[in-house]
Order: sequence, then C-alpha cells, then structure tokens
Amino acid sequence: MATEAATLSLRGISGKGLGAPVLLVMMLAMVIIPLPPIALDMFFTFNITLSLVVLMVTIYALRPLDFGIFPTVLLVTTLLRLALNVASTRVVLLNGHTGTGAAGKVIESFGEFVVGGNYAVGLVVFAILVIINFVVVTKGAGRVSEVSARFTLDAMPGKQMAIDADMNAGLITQDEARTRREEIGREADFYGAMDGASKFVRGDAIAGILILFINIVGGLAIGTLQFDLPISDALHNYTLLTIGDGLVAQIPSLVLSSATAIIVTRVSSKQKMSDQVFEQLFGNPMVLAVSGGIIGFMGLIPGMPNLAFLSLAAAAGTGAWFTWKRQQQELLPAEGPSEAESTPPEARDLSWDDVGPVDIIGLEVGYRLIPLVDRAQGGQMMDRIKGVRKKLSQELGFLVQPVHIRDNLELSPNAYRILLMGVPVGEAEIYPDRDLAINPGRVFGTIQGIETRDPAFGLEAIWILPSERDNARTLGYTVVDASTVVATHLSELLQSHAHELIGHEEVQQLLDVLAKAAPKLVEDLVPKTLSIGVVLKVLQNLLEERIPIRDMRTIAEALAETGPRSQDPGALTAAVRVALGRSIIQHINGMGSEVPVITLDPSLEQILQSSIQAVSEGGAGIEPGLAERMHRSLAESAHRQEAAGQAAILLVSPPLRPWLARLVRHSIPALQVLGYNEIPDNKQIKVVANIGTEAPSLGVEQNGSLTG
Repeated sequence: MATEAATLSLRGISGKGLGAPVLLVMMLAMVIIPLPPIALDMFFTFNITLSLVVLMVTIYALRPLDFGIFPTVLLVTTLLRLALNVASTRVVLLNGHTGTGAAGKVIESFGEFVVGGNYAVGLVVFAILVIINFVVVTKGAGRVSEVSARFTLDAMPGKQMAIDADMNAGLITQDEARTRREEIGREADFYGAMDGASKFVRGDAIAGILILFINIVGGLAIGTLQFDLPISDALHNYTLLTIGDGLVAQIPSLVLSSATAIIVTRVSSKQKMSDQVFEQLFGNPMVLAVSGGIIGFMGLIPGMPNLAFLSLAAAAGTGAWFTWKRQQQELLPAEGPSEAESTPPEARDLSWDDVGPVDIIGLEVGYRLIPLVDRAQGGQMMDRIKGVRKKLSQELGFLVQPVHIRDNLELSPNAYRILLMGVPVGEAEIYPDRDLAINPGRVFGTIQGIETRDPAFGLEAIWILPSERDNARTLGYTVVDASTVVATHLSELLQSHAHELIGHEEVQQLLDVLAKAAPKLVEDLVPKTLSIGVVLKVLQNLLEERIPIRDMRTIAEALAETGPRSQDPGALTAAVRVALGRSIIQHINGMGSEVPVITLDPSLEQILQSSIQAVSEGGAGIEPGLAERMHRSLAESAHRQEAAGQAAILLVSPPLRPWLARLVRHSIPALQVLGYNEIPDNKQIKVVANIGTEAPSLGVEQNGSLTG
C-alpha cells in the first residue's frame, strides 16, 4: 500500500509539471544540507534500484526509440549519483572517527561484506571496476554513439526520399509518411543526444577516481589531526568508508554504462533481446554440436577439469539435438489429403465453367520471386499491391480491380511481367535479395552493384547489397526494396492505362453512388439523355488524358447539359473538360495564379485547322516536313519548361486540342494540351513560347524575342 501510495504521489507531482523541478531541488538539497545515515541508505538503495530499472528497460525495448528519454535519464542519474557522493563524503569526513557504520548500513555493508573488511582488497576491486567502466564499457559506448549519430545524420536525405517514393507508389498514406519522417527526426535527435550523454558517463567515472583519493587523504588528515586517532585506525575507518562509498556509486555507474552500450548497439526488431540472442546465437544446431565436440575433446585430456568440460559438452550436444529436432518438425509438410479426397474425380464432359475469364490485371513472377508474394514466407508484395490499388482508386475516382498473381516458369527466375486483359504491358528483372539504388539526378559518389534502369521511369539505378543501403542514401540515392520496385512499376502502368480498366460495371457503380446524393441528376442522364456506353466512352477519354473522374457530379451535370444537343463522345468530352477546367489547371499548375503556356502562331493554327478539315472531307493532311518541325519545336519548349521546374502547357483553339493531344500524348508526355475555353477566368496567362511557321525551321518566340 505504501509503494502504491508513493507511486500515485509521484504521478500526481509529475502530472502537474513539478517532477523535474522537485528532483533538481532534492539533488541540490543533498549537496547543501547534511543527511542522516538512514537517508543515505534510502537514497543509495534508490540509486541502485533505478539503475537496474533502466537496464531492464533497455533490454526489453524492441528498438532504441522506444526508450527515447534515455539520454535525459542518463544525465539525471549521473547528477543524482554525484550529489550522493558529495552528501556521503560530508558524513564520512564528519563522523568517520566513530567507526565504519558512521555513513549508514549500505556503505558499511559494501565496505565490510563485499570486500571482507580488507581495504587493500577493496582498493583492487574498486580499481578493476573503474577500469572496466572507464576503459571498456564507457569508451566503447561513446564511440558507437558518435558513429551512429554521424551515420544517422548522413542517411537522413536518402531516408526522406525513400519515404517520398513509397508515398508516391501508394505504399503508405500521407499520415504514415508524416509519422515516418517524424521518426527519422527523432532517431537523429536520439543518437545526437546519446553522443553527448555518453560524455557524462565518462566524466562520472573520472570523478569517482578523484573522489576516492580525495576522501582517503582528507579522512586521514581529519582523523589523525582533529580526532587524534592512531594512523592505523584512521586508515582502517576512512579507507573502508571511502571504498564502500565508491563501490556503492561505481556499481550503479557500471550498470548504467552497460545500459548505454546495449541501447546504442541495439538493432530495431520486432523481437525481444532475449529472443534475438537465443535465435541468432543458438539457432544453428551445427554451431552447438561442433562447440560441444571441441569442449568434450578437451575434457578427455588428463589434468583438465573433466567434470566441468564434459558437463558443458553434454549440455551443448543436447541443445544441438533439440534444436535440430525442432527445425525438422517445422520443415515437415502439412498433413496431406485423405485417400478419399486424393482419388481422381470421375471423368466428365467439358462445360463453360472450364473456360476461365481473362484477368483484367495480372502479375506473373519467376520462381525466385515467389517468396515476395507469399505471406507465409514473409513476402510484402501483396500489401504493397493493395496500397497501390488504394492510392490509384482514390486518385482516379473509381475502384481499381484486384491484381491476380501467379507464377510463370517460362519467365527467367528473377523476372516479372504485368498484364492487362491478358496482354503484357511491362516486364523487368529484379533481385529479391538486393535493394535498388535509384539516381534521382544528383548523387555525390558511386557505389558497387549491378547497373540497371528503374523499370517504372527509366532512371539510372544500381542493385546493391542490403549492407550498402545506408551508404547509398548518404550519397543521395533513393533506395527501395524489390517489392517496392514492382509496386511502383505496376502503379505507373495502371495509371497510364487507366482508361482500359474502367468498364460498364464500374460506370454503373459510379452512377449508383452519385444517385444517393443526386438521384434526379442520374435519372435524367441515364438512360433518358445518354446511354451508359456513351458515358463510359467520355470517362475513358478523360482517363486517357490523365484527368481524374473523382468529381462525378460535375461530369454528370456537364453531360446532362450537352447531351440533348450532341451524342458525340468527342464533343461531350470537350464540354466536360471545360466544366473541369479549374480542377485540370490545379492538377497541372498547382495553386499559382499565373499559368505559363506555349502557343501556336495564328498562321500555323490556320494551316492546322485547314488540314484537319481537309482530312475529314477525304483530302490531304498536314505536310510532313511542317509536322516534323512543329513536333521538334514543341519538344524543345516542353523540355525547357520542365528544366525550369514549370508545367509545359500548349494552349490552342478548342477544335485543334483533341488532334494535337493525340499527336503529343506518347511522344511528349510532359506536354499538356489545353483549349482556350478550359482556362478559368481567375487565372492569368503568361506566354513563354510561340511556335511559328518560319522556314527553314519553326520559330520559337520567348519573352518577346524571336529565335530562328
């Protein structure tokens, strides 16, 4: 009850924001106000208990960030230990002449029982503890903290780009990306703080040595000069008290130094430390068997401690046998079907059930990639693909169909193939045991690996070993695993072929959802005004030009308004684009009020309109040389806009827009073709280039100047 009451009291103080001030005032009071021996016993016991609690927390933490407050705890415990040293030194020097119990039972026990009352043994034990703490544990932990802090800070840009790549591929949401970015910042702060906190532990070890010698010299002087003790009695009393005081402080210091070393050398894992040690150290039966054999052979040598060696050899052999037995049980196949179930079914005639439908979206993998899609083997491909479908469904405005995955022995072992309607649209090779380091355009060094290109965007990339991941991120590469490579490639292909994924069923689902909010609009649109096939064609036209159909209400209203005048999908698509003008501009140019555009010279527009009209009447089309020069100038202007970080927009008259959009859709994908009537009234147009018809090549007017 007393412990529970104390805990509730501490929680109440901490909840009011008084925990840290009260603790600091207590430590200051220990330095200034003399403490009775019973108070020293309580504080020394609390200090030992606190160090053990901190050690246990570091052992059971799954990752270092789970104990992110550790640097502050380390500082506070160091200050507490130093304050106790000052308080105990005062009591030892004031009352040490009365005997070894002058500073409380804890110091007396450590001075009498732990070292047997022999101050020479105590000095040796204290010196060994200081050497272990100062030279081995503290120095190693400080070095690890320093290196971890440097590498963590160097790897931050690469980790940030990896998070952006996962978010763009639909593998994580914006909230998850924000959480992971915050975690990266916390990780950098943690290792930076640990680098500084380890210096406190190192200084504490040095202070312990100095305090020991100061107390012994001061005690001898006070005992012999002030209290007229014989030098042997003074040496016995003050040395044992000083050694007991030093051991009481040095043991918690060693425990906290060990906790520091453990937490900075931990690797983030879903397993507890004990499970990791058992699995990685004793998980291989061959290791135990060979070690037991060597120890057993040494135990047979005459003169060796045969009992100890042979006992450990037997224990190692038994452990190896049990580990091997457990692994064999895990490898046993599941119970097969019964004899009745395994008998072949009776022969029957073929039916339509034997004709399987073609998968809308398919993914075929080679046999070495099967572990990536098998959840039982730790594969994450299914979760990544689900994230891609979710992201695309939210962006495009309709539910993307499931991806059917199967193995294909005709593919090379590391290859995969993406199919739409049973037709391959993408294929590449990956290495499941490596990571892909993608060059985003600016890196600060080279790394060793298998050179390739990113299958989604064609960027230069290198397949690297997982051990090189942090180094690659430090150099500026975007590093992703094999599952993310496939998911990103799938996302890009589905986005570019979105118009092939939507069908009558999806359109009906969209209309049913819209009918819940606007039933009259849907009733007047389908089938009174337009058939569902015409609506499908309009939506396909929009998706083919990468215009989302999320705003189904605006689309339906534009179709309902234009439908009575025209049933042509092209005219209906043009009307819908005008209604979606604000959304289209925002998607291309963002929130900027000024829209940079490329225009065509009026004479060139007149030639193009005449050519299109002639083609529709069965005449000749545009002259090939003129088309080639125009295409080259458009490509140069689009590339120039892209290099400047601005959107490449070609603004033309509405009749020319569909034809020019089809002309540049695949050859100049960065160029967006808009009609004059699709620009909202609140946007200002800035002409950055004008394509003319001057011979021998097209002229491009930029910022008022004409270049030939």
